[in-house]
Amino acid sequence: MTAIEQTEARPRGTRLPRRARRNQLLGAAQEVFVAQGYHAAAMDDIAERAGVSKPVLYQHFPGKLDLYLALLDQHCEALLTAVRTALASTSDNKLRVAATMDAYFAYVEDEGGAFRLVFESDLTNEPAVRERVDKVSLECAQEISDVIAEDTGLSKDEAMLLAVGLGGVSQVVARYWLSSESSVPRDTAVQLLTSLAWRGIAGFPKNPADH
Repeated sequence: MTAIEQTEARPRGTRLPRRARRNQLLGAAQEVFVAQGYHAAAMDDIAERAGVSKPVLYQHFPGKLDLYLALLDQHCEALLTAVRTALASTSDNKLRVAATMDAYFAYVEDEGGAFRLVFESDLTNEPAVRERVDKVSLECAQEISDVIAEDTGLSKDEAMLLAVGLGGVSQVVARYWLSSESSVPRDTAVQLLTSLAWRGIAGFPKNPADH
């Protein structure tokens, strides 16, 4: 369920189970943080958007940073899961590249705008935020790196450099595509980026052990 669905579907004046209430509050917080940024957002705004009193909000999240970090954890995990799923979706490496590229495009295109919390946060000077953003970028790269190392026989460090490059290009281009309101359809954009990446990565020979 998206943040918009979570908040629009909220039952006002009713008591929700703790997990449902937490999800409702996270949905409202996502909308506020994405729209206003961390610094401009206020707990009052989030409580109002969720249709609850501020004490109810504080029962679940002691402070604004706690709420932001909970959202960040949720959406970092969503990105990592998407990358893992893409890599596991096929054994054809060209299709793997395409699936992984598409995972980044799908992530930034999600209507809730959660990618802005991960890639465009106005709170990256906060160590806890920076740690999470760096961690998910490295974890995604590690997943890609494992496939590259296995298929090419490159060292772990060499494969990681290539993986960081592929992941970085994917998210930067996907964000540009979205923010520029490009006339290029998503499928075409993914195909173009896949062609670019594949022409590079395909130049590395298969691991002789595979033959």
